[in-house]
Amino acid sequence: MADCSDRSTKISLLKEPLLKKLCEVLDKSSNNKGWRKLGEVVASDGRFKVSSDDMEMCSLKVLQVEGSPSHMLLRLLGERGCTLAHLDEYLQTLGNLEALECLKPPALQILIQPQSVALVSGHNLRLSCLAVAKGPVEYQWFKSKDEVPNSSSPDLIIGPVHPEDAGFYICRVNCGEAFEFSQWAQVEILNFASVYKQSLNSLEGRTKVVIQPQPHQLHIGENLQLECGAVGRPIPHYQWYRNKVAIPNASRRKLMISQVAQEHQGKYSCEIRGGKDKLWTTEVDVVISPRISVQISGAMECSEDDMYAIKEGGNLGSSGLFLNSVPEQLFATDKVALLIGNLSYQNHPQLKAPMVDVYDLTNLLRQLNFKVVCLLDLTESEMRNAVDEFLLLLHKGVYGLLYYAGHGYENYGNSFMVPVDAPNPYHSANCLCVQSILKLMQEKETDLNVFLLDMCRKRNIHDDSTPNIVLRVTANIVFGYATCQDAEAFELSSTGLINGVFVKFLKKRLLDDEKITVVLDRVAEDMGHFDATKGKQALEIRSSLSERRALTDPILPVERADLHDHSQHWAKAHELPESMCLNFDCGAQIKLGFAAEFSNVLVIYTHIVKKPEDMSFCQAHVTDFSHDLDVDPKEMNRETPEETGIYLLSSSLPQHCLYTRISSLQKLKEDLVFKVCLQGAFITMEDDPVYWTRSINIGTPLIARLDLHQAMRRNSCLQTCPMPHSPSVSPCHSPGPERHAHLHCGPHQVLDYNRLSPLLHNQDERVQGACALGEGGGGDSYYHNMSLHCLEPGDASSSPGRASIPIEASDDIDELQTVFINSLQLQQQ
Repeated sequence: MADCSDRSTKISLLKEPLLKKLCEVLDKSSNNKGWRKLGEVVASDGRFKVSSDDMEMCSLKVLQVEGSPSHMLLRLLGERGCTLAHLDEYLQTLGNLEALECLKPPALQILIQPQSVALVSGHNLRLSCLAVAKGPVEYQWFKSKDEVPNSSSPDLIIGPVHPEDAGFYICRVNCGEAFEFSQWAQVEILNFASVYKQSLNSLEGRTKVVIQPQPHQLHIGENLQLECGAVGRPIPHYQWYRNKVAIPNASRRKLMISQVAQEHQGKYSCEIRGGKDKLWTTEVDVVISPRISVQISGAMECSEDDMYAIKEGGNLGSSGLFLNSVPEQLFATDKVALLIGNLSYQNHPQLKAPMVDVYDLTNLLRQLNFKVVCLLDLTESEMRNAVDEFLLLLHKGVYGLLYYAGHGYENYGNSFMVPVDAPNPYHSANCLCVQSILKLMQEKETDLNVFLLDMCRKRNIHDDSTPNIVLRVTANIVFGYATCQDAEAFELSSTGLINGVFVKFLKKRLLDDEKITVVLDRVAEDMGHFDATKGKQALEIRSSLSERRALTDPILPVERADLHDHSQHWAKAHELPESMCLNFDCGAQIKLGFAAEFSNVLVIYTHIVKKPEDMSFCQAHVTDFSHDLDVDPKEMNRETPEETGIYLLSSSLPQHCLYTRISSLQKLKEDLVFKVCLQGAFITMEDDPVYWTRSINIGTPLIARLDLHQAMRRNSCLQTCPMPHSPSVSPCHSPGPERHAHLHCGPHQVLDYNRLSPLLHNQDERVQGACALGEGGGGDSYYHNMSLHCLEPGDASSSPGRASIPIEASDDIDELQTVFINSLQLQQQ
């Protein structure tokens, strides 16, 4: 913000106290000297357009609490380039001496304020404060409330500094009886053992990391302390992350966690911001192991063999020395998760909950130190290719987890996941067989194979194939089915974004430090108490797990060059493009930023960093994307994230930008190239707006680097999954007017989900069933409304359409009313 000494300063940059005082004077002035007369003078001058609509908008401010018509008028003038010199001229025309007095430069003014700084012990500290006045200026520096000896000059120099010199400093400036205080400047001194040999000049200015956090191996109950440090001016700010998720209230240089638990295990790093600089520390591992307690019964001597047995977890029994029943700690060599949510089906009803479910599980699994890829809306070939990439990361000792939400079915004990491009009806040739994927995982000698299948398990009457999949006998397999065999899965429909029933309860238990089957047992118990789906959906667990393996188990990686290459390949597929500043010939500067909502969903936002003074209007938007991405122009460059479909990430995006959501990055066949278009209008020009464009190439962002768009890969997944037809020649019968999708609630029931009961029109939340078999229908639809009237098979129901996803999200949806639950109508045929 600016003061009133520089008459070329735009009035929009005035300091708030000065602007407030000026507005108070103009608001209370008489009609011939107040804000309304000021607007008339400006309008007659012609340099800054003030229309009758503008004046009407200003006058309406009196209807608001603490509203100020003057403040609105001055804001409009400031946006149109009005300076203090212009305003001074207009106020003289009005003859408003009191307002002119507000704009007079102060008798004593501080031009240069001291800036906070962080530096290394042993270097020199320099703080500067410069003031101007009509007479001689005197200075006195203070540290907190105490005067700093021999500090009566504009520059405070202390060298070399020591840790005790850290603190808050301020300067008092005097000119006769007038005095002013500078702003506070914080001085942070970093002290560490290693000698930092860089010069003072190299440490000042841009932010630099000088202390990196160190890895730790702790036992449950011990204290964790991580430390990092950076130097630079202004003083850096810190934010700690665990598994790339920000830790609440962790914004200091040192991170302290007392009495750590298993949930605190993970990869830690710190984001450091100083001015325009943003840096990251190295990412370090924190491994948390259970304590091993030893009890001694009676007094006796222990041999070396006895102590070795204790160390190895043995039970000495008759010797009188025994180990408490603490389970042996198990480790993974890595933890990898593939999450797929299909909702935008081409030939089948659209879904909603998979997007929210995949997003929530991604954040939870990353806290458990999983390498996670989360993908939305995959075709058959894309799903197969994603599975292949997933399999590349599996090797001996790895924990592998596959979560799927979408349409699905089960035939003869084999589960099938339905891609978004599956025909109607679909067969096993068009879908992915889960048991085939398990077979390939077993060949990798993984230590844990977890499948969480959030889909229906109804029989597909149009698929009679019986894949002959021979699985090995291994004691490391866990299946968590969202529903029982030959039953539907459900979501809860509401005015907000909410989870499906399975993930609603799963996400509350997933971080528990328990054997995975115990976690799923508790989820099953929670679901069993949920009145909305009681008797309709129950979690089914199938397991051959013999060891106490948990998703919270720590990672002890193995060193192998081939595994490192795969990990690096996978990591690159999750790198965001660097944000950039674009300078245009007109003098405008645009910031272009990026964020990832999913592994195949990129968010682009533009922000005006600098607008030339002679421009009355300036806006930047992105355009001309590849046709492979199928971007809807109507949903691009919106003023709020929600308008463009960004619901889950909206709270973490910067404000006051234009937002564009780019989905289906897996379809990108070459570099992502687009244009940034700057639109501007000049104050002195009456013509149409002027346009400037810049072409931007950000390479292949996120999952686009893995080439999942390939229609056919000769790989293990294709060879194992039953597939008599290639995607290019598979039979595909899209539903026409004579072919309708129907919803089956039971063996002979079909629901019309266009005709809601009157009660449900007034409900915010509805239970929706998940099983659609139409005339020629291919299998289970994930969600349809259970409280709808049943129709005879063959009656019309709705055709698939685009999902309308509301903006507001709800975390807790347990408060379903009993009257609503009792109103669920399933009329028997």
